[in-house]
Amino acid sequence: MSDSVRAFYDDLADDYHLLFADWQESVRRQAAVLDGLIRGELGPGPRAVLDCACGIGTQAIGLARLGHRVHATDLSPAAVARARREAAAVDATLSFGVADLRSLAEQVADEFDVVLACDNALPHLVNDDDLRLAVDNMAAKLRPGGLLLASIRDYDRLAQDRPAAEGPHVVDGPDGRRVAFQVWDWADDGRGYRLHQFLVRETGAGWQTDHRATAYRAILREEMAAALRQAGLTDIRWRGPEESGYYQPMVTARKG
Repeated sequence: MSDSVRAFYDDLADDYHLLFADWQESVRRQAAVLDGLIRGELGPGPRAVLDCACGIGTQAIGLARLGHRVHATDLSPAAVARARREAAAVDATLSFGVADLRSLAEQVADEFDVVLACDNALPHLVNDDDLRLAVDNMAAKLRPGGLLLASIRDYDRLAQDRPAAEGPHVVDGPDGRRVAFQVWDWADDGRGYRLHQFLVRETGAGWQTDHRATAYRAILREEMAAALRQAGLTDIRWRGPEESGYYQPMVTARKG
């Protein structure tokens, strides 16, 4: 995970909500799904949760409003600052910090019942060493019996299909129409791609286009499972959207 990833999310922080038709509704909906998964695995809560890829708070704020004790961290200082503001706006009680997935054991105090990283965060770790280091650090922040939970794209399928784009998604908002779409430039071996995020907004003078780019690795399920096993985690389970209700495939694992 390089400085370019931090720069991508620092630059995107103020606009991130515009990628959703209704970001506040997504906060509520995703929290309900994650809360159900957590309760299904660990029993009634509330729980101590570390959201170690919190972005602007899409998962962390909703879980805090459901009563969980949430500490939210991210590589991007701008995203964390935005998450703080969004939490304050809805009177959500949670704590924040800036931390790298690969050094959580050093940068984050305490242990947690749940450590989560959603929204395809782990595939920014484009080599084996960084992925294993991040998973090791996530596992280190779990209490015995704790739950690691991550969501990633279905790369077992995508690495074969190699789609060139995603979207467009068109939203008619109070400030006009906006269009979000992605263009994916795949590596020749299909093991990664450069994502170009476009946001096109209608303005009084016409249309404004913003472009940002970042790199992803196409992490296969067995590669993810191997990193989880190496970190000493067990009971590894994958759930598709049709089972979990979450918009991306999810993997869970337990600390013995």
